[in-house]
Amino acid sequence: MLAYILCALYTLSVLAAAATGRADAGSAVMEGAEQAVRFCLALAGPLCLWSGALELLERCGGAALLSRLLRPLLGRLFPLASGDEAAFSALTENVSANLLGLGNAATPAGIRCVQQLAKLGAADELGLFVVLNTASIQLLPATIASLRAAAGAAAPFDILPAVLLSSLLSVTAGMTAAFLLRRVWR
Repeated sequence: MLAYILCALYTLSVLAAAATGRADAGSAVMEGAEQAVRFCLALAGPLCLWSGALELLERCGGAALLSRLLRPLLGRLFPLASGDEAAFSALTENVSANLLGLGNAATPAGIRCVQQLAKLGAADELGLFVVLNTASIQLLPATIASLRAAAGAAAPFDILPAVLLSSLLSVTAGMTAAFLLRRVWR
């Protein structure tokens, strides 16, 4: 469906450019496409670096250590998931990646966690996980810093205090809403 919509938009824009005599719009499209490719290539390096760092963390046992550190807090928030090793492992991996600001690296673990929570029938925990994953506290906003560096920022990590404060506030607001809604619906 999306392909049809994009095709229709592209066709309409070409027809509108031809009808208004603005044939130079095609060059703007090509320049935009070129900039998009350059931007994606600029992000590929940091994305590979941080995904590799997360993989190394997992292989050297750092993920297991982080899991043990997070177990008391996450065990209280997700009691059903803490009883299932596959669900809890995916949960802690996702939370760890989000803490490091690696949203793209957190996605596969998030999908595995959602699948495991669905198998457990943990609807409340699934909703809480979605809130926690969406708001995610970021101690090190690696992806955002990579975006800023690719855009030419002189100090890409200078947003660290604002990111930390806003992510703490969003997690607090989201989890408060999730707990209140859980009580209302019971």
